[in-house]
Amino acid sequence: MAKARGVVAGMEAFKAVFGVVDKTVKIAAVAGDGDRVRPGQTVARVHGPLGSILRGERVALNLVCHLSGVATLTAACVAAARGTRARIMDTRKTTPLWRDLERQAVLAGGGTSHRRDLADMILVKDNHVDANGGIAPTLAKVFRRRPPRRVLVEVRSLDELRAALEFPVDAVLLDNMRRPQIAKAVEIIAGRAEAEVSGGIGPRDIRPLARLGVDRISMGRLTHSAPALDFSLKVAPTPRRP
Repeated sequence: MAKARGVVAGMEAFKAVFGVVDKTVKIAAVAGDGDRVRPGQTVARVHGPLGSILRGERVALNLVCHLSGVATLTAACVAAARGTRARIMDTRKTTPLWRDLERQAVLAGGGTSHRRDLADMILVKDNHVDANGGIAPTLAKVFRRRPPRRVLVEVRSLDELRAALEFPVDAVLLDNMRRPQIAKAVEIIAGRAEAEVSGGIGPRDIRPLARLGVDRISMGRLTHSAPALDFSLKVAPTPRRP
């Protein structure tokens, strides 16, 4: 049962744990990924031998608590951006071996994924720019190979932004910029590429940033810092037949 208000995620992982422990354990889901729950609400019923249930209990709860926390934080951020064009996106700052699960939890909360891995999109970051002598020479190398994937470039100043827009980039990442600078950057971009903001963004920052006209808000904290949503599993013994 839920012990707090939030959004459920990780129910397939919850079921899978008991499938490994004892295939005779049956799970009857009452709520599914993306459903909102309140304290005291039953989320699933687990039927089977008590020993098997208790062996799987902690791992199963750890999974659903963390993943539901990710979904709940994501849903709060999505709600803050409602009515604007901004999409809430996760990043690659995921727990090792948990990436698929955490990405599914972000989706359950109404968010979307930035990119799965390095092969999914070409992201030109500050290290690439500094290693190649600036935005222009770096992007020149990228487009010389005519990549078949989308190209996103991170910029740290309005001068870097103007240099990036000389190339047919798909999106520009305005990293760790202040709001007045972001507003000016959106004005400069003028629809020529998607505008993304990132860097230390919390739930309270979402609405002010979204109202500046950005297209994407990417947040590492959705996966690396989401508070767990608390659940508990309580035993209800089957009545003995007379």
